Amino acid sequence: MTFTGKTALITGSARGIGKAIAERLAADGARIVISDIMAESAEATAEGLRSRGIEAVAIAANVANKDDAVKLINTAVTEHASLDIVVNNAGITRDTLMVRMSESDWDSVIDVNLKGAFLVTQAAAKIMMKQRSGRIVNISSVVGRMGNAGQTNYAASKAGLIGLTKSAARELATRGVTVNAIAPGFIQTAMTDQMPEAAREKLSGSIPMKRLGTPEDVAAVVAFLASEDASYITGQVIGVDGGLLM
Repeated sequence: MTFTGKTALITGSARGIGKAIAERLAADGARIVISDIMAESAEATAEGLRSRGIEAVAIAANVANKDDAVKLINTAVTEHASLDIVVNNAGITRDTLMVRMSESDWDSVIDVNLKGAFLVTQAAAKIMMKQRSGRIVNISSVVGRMGNAGQTNYAASKAGLIGLTKSAARELATRGVTVNAIAPGFIQTAMTDQMPEAAREKLSGSIPMKRLGTPEDVAAVVAFLASEDASYITGQVIGVDGGLLM
């Protein structure tokens, strides 16, 4: 897989899974647009890529704000003259039991995880339709497919993202644009690293492959879906969960 001459924009890519996706696509030759609400962190990640000879820029944006989302897409195109790959990865959690969940906890998660992906996809689609080519990959979650106690807002946002993926795929297919989703399971992150060892072992024990996934596991599937090898795949949800959901 090679992305030489192609531009990839990844939201929420200053750290974690988004950063791993950016690094994988960069390793495969793409020009990278790092986007995150945290301007300094985004710039630091972009600078890390540039220090290795990779063409990368950082754009601070709140994807839940339409003006920011449109500016993000337009700036990416201005910087690199094209926009070939968009990965909607930005997301937040506000976990608590449904009966205790505040309206603001619900709204903030839906706004970033679902509305944000909609706004970025809407703006990107206008560019990609004119190009008659493009790849959009949405990072959903296994929780959006099976639910999880204490995460009604997060599960709803990620389930909605699957619906968005399938509908957008139908609308954009004839213009050469594919839209797919990835549903990661339990992924090793800074949060899971802080869990007590016993809790991590219990979590791993619930997975058929008996281990947590890595950000690189997710990034590898993004790279495939963004490649020409996946040109006949659209509207699909691919689980990266070690067999957790079968």
